[in-house]
Amino acid sequence: MKQAPEILKVLWDEAAIQVRVRELGAQITRDYERNLSETLTRNPPIAVGLLRGAVIFLSDLIRAMPIPVECDFMQIASYGKDSKPGTLQLVRDLQNSVCERHLLIVEDIVDTGQTLGHLAQKLTARGAASIRFCALIDKTARRRTPVELDYVGFRLQEDAFLVGYGLDYAEKYRNLPYIAALKPEAVI
Repeated sequence: MKQAPEILKVLWDEAAIQVRVRELGAQITRDYERNLSETLTRNPPIAVGLLRGAVIFLSDLIRAMPIPVECDFMQIASYGKDSKPGTLQLVRDLQNSVCERHLLIVEDIVDTGQTLGHLAQKLTARGAASIRFCALIDKTARRRTPVELDYVGFRLQEDAFLVGYGLDYAEKYRNLPYIAALKPEAVI
């Protein structure tokens, strides 16, 4: 795939992403097998993908987890068509009850931490048995809300706007097979 001129640099290529996703799948599988051993089959964890950015990551991740798992989705909007975070809004809620269920929240990127902090409160109040967070990218440069991530694909300390592998800027670049930083002048 030809690299777009707005790309500053590729941070993680397709091969590195796939290796890391398989490692995360194996780690999550070990943890759930150890912690839920006898109940895993009758009460499997629910992998909750946060739309739209986490769809590609979630799809690859659950295929790397050879344990029973259910899927559901939520959409929390905080970014509009620009690059600045705004007020959190629940756009799409879960279809199933999470009461007494073990949740694995799957996020593409944790930036300010506000979304996951908000979700932890909401899902705990709904009676979730446990909540674990899995983020493809933990970007700490703009963190506002402390959040404990259980599983992290990659860590980024610089403040770059990332695209690819589900991550977008103004709904573009999600289809890139790699994760890249946009040139600052491309982010308006």
